Amino acid sequence: MVQDKTSVPPVPGREPAPEADATAADTAADTDTASSGEGDGVRAEGEGRWVLAARVVAVVAGGLLLFTAFPPLDWWLCAPVGIGLIVAALYRARPRRAAWLGYLGAAVFLFPALAWVRTIGDDVWVMLVATESVFYAVMAALAALVFRLRLWPLWFGALWVMMEWARGLVPVGGFPWARVAFSQGESLFTSYAALGGAPLVSFAVTLCGALLAHAVLVRPAATVNKGVNKVVRRAVPAAVALAVPLLTLVLPRPGDEGRSINVGIVQGNVPGRGMHPLGDEPAVVLRNHAEETKRLADAVRAGALPRPDIVVLPENSTDIDPYTSAFARQVIDESVKYVGVPTLVGAVVAIGDEHRATRSLVWDPVTGPGAYYDKQHLVPFGEYTPFKEIVLALWERANLVGRQSVAGTKPGDLKLGPVTIGAVNCYEVAYDDTVRGTVRAGGTPLVVQTNNASYALSNLPPQQLAMSKLRAVEHNRAVVTAATTGISAYVTPDGKVSWQTRELVPDMNVVKVPVRTQETIATKVGELPEWALMLMGAVAVGVAARRGRRGDRMGNGS
Repeated sequence: MVQDKTSVPPVPGREPAPEADATAADTAADTDTASSGEGDGVRAEGEGRWVLAARVVAVVAGGLLLFTAFPPLDWWLCAPVGIGLIVAALYRARPRRAAWLGYLGAAVFLFPALAWVRTIGDDVWVMLVATESVFYAVMAALAALVFRLRLWPLWFGALWVMMEWARGLVPVGGFPWARVAFSQGESLFTSYAALGGAPLVSFAVTLCGALLAHAVLVRPAATVNKGVNKVVRRAVPAAVALAVPLLTLVLPRPGDEGRSINVGIVQGNVPGRGMHPLGDEPAVVLRNHAEETKRLADAVRAGALPRPDIVVLPENSTDIDPYTSAFARQVIDESVKYVGVPTLVGAVVAIGDEHRATRSLVWDPVTGPGAYYDKQHLVPFGEYTPFKEIVLALWERANLVGRQSVAGTKPGDLKLGPVTIGAVNCYEVAYDDTVRGTVRAGGTPLVVQTNNASYALSNLPPQQLAMSKLRAVEHNRAVVTAATTGISAYVTPDGKVSWQTRELVPDMNVVKVPVRTQETIATKVGELPEWALMLMGAVAVGVAARRGRRGDRMGNGS
């Protein structure tokens, strides 16, 4: 069947010929309502090179703008605008074309967003971005289908949530870094975290961007009151896009519960950089953190700082296992006795002869080491080696992992002095289930112990801090972060950074932290909003695909 050129729907960057105005407008309206399977996008052969070039420019610009929304730039408003440009590039494209455009946009976004991976190696950086971009390509191909449906901005947002869920699941435990929600650590969208966690924040931002694109791309059908109708049809999605972030201003926020504790935070610094952050001399990291703990105690005795109720040291605050080394045990014990309060120590400890665990260890000034939490979400190729035989044979750097880590199985609720803290270890702050499980187990405040020494001065430390901001709002919990080299920080339950350190310097402080026990809706309902959104997206894809097949059969029959 030969397609009449006057029936080709309009695309961004191309205006229809004057004699085809009414037909093109009617086609656009049919596409939006999806009353049939038609309007599934312009055929590749129907697009000129300028239209294709416009799509490429739009998706590249969208990817770059999305990157600027993330720390350290933190231009959060660029996220919905960038997503709107990505939608413009995909709108009414065939699924195959949408897939490679989605892949291109993802690569443009992820290469700078994940630039911190270059510390490990440019080859790892390229492979990671290449792998993660596949998820965006699949999402874009599915989006090309749901653009046939009425209310497609909703379905597009749901597909984005589904894509981020899949990224956080596979391969090798997933990689949930650079989720759209993590660009909104302190924005108008942040409060949605208290209702539906990070997935709802990602959905809200994506919906906003898609609505902006809808206002520009979708041409209203011709009517008697053509001018008025066009203005109204374009104004409605634009108004809803504006309303999405502004609605958070009227959301109720949990109040203070009248209880607080003083938390000492210690950042001891490390001698090395890059892939060898702990340096060549044993016990330097251990001594640095012990000395900085004593300096905190001296400041308290001098009246420069309030007396802490507890002290928090970072992940890997000792580079020697205190269970097997009498020297390490003595150094830690002396510093804890000197400060005089229960202290959370970060250590990598031996498990048998071949394994290890990344441990948050409670150290009491009287009784010594006690309760502990072992990290549950381990870093692949950093704490353990997937496909060990193959990887070790191909990459010599993989041998730097050494002993293979064993994942913990229990949440991080640890009794530390007068409170039960929620211990979260570094990489785990990106995982919804780990943080939520710790809060549900009674952890308050949240304590994030981290070792970012290999990635100092890259965009990783500020990205991780943005995650802590979001988690604070999501669960109505103060978040205390202790890092070996920075950024150590205190985030209020409202997601505001009250205090933070510079990187690559020893530092310490005592901060007054509220202890809250009231749970947010997000904490209570858990994964339900995410699953509901993903179900919406899956149903939309199924409906669009079915209508597309029906339209193809009708077209073939004619």
